[in-house]
Amino acid sequence: MLKTILAISGKPGLYKLISQAKNMLIVEAVSADKKRMPIYASDKVISLGDIAMYTNDDEVPLAKVLESVKKKENGAAVSLDYKKASAEELHAFMAEVLPEYDRDRVHTSDIKKLIQWYNLLIENGESDFEDQTEENAEDAE
Repeated sequence: MLKTILAISGKPGLYKLISQAKNMLIVEAVSADKKRMPIYASDKVISLGDIAMYTNDDEVPLAKVLESVKKKENGAAVSLDYKKASAEELHAFMAEVLPEYDRDRVHTSDIKKLIQWYNLLIENGESDFEDQTEENAEDAE
């Protein structure tokens, strides 16, 4: 699911990939307005499926981090207000979600972005964070 959810540099929120054309992508806002727009090759686009968070040993895919947040919050939106929370509160929240996260390389802004994206996805009915392709690969073996 996260492979089709995109973050676009310079544009707020998240977008769902609708279709591809020769030199552009057609995306739809994940937010309630569902506005569609073209995204060109010059725009910096990254799939949420390609993002990972640093830990002391390795990197953890964003899907697993979002799944941890979902378990902590029982599938509801995060109760912590990331806009008003102090850096200590945000890092304490992150320590609960991903205890082994790298405190030097994961910045406060990264934690805010994580909470913002999680809340946006949950509010718009996108709560299946685990990638189905991993399960399908195991079934094929």
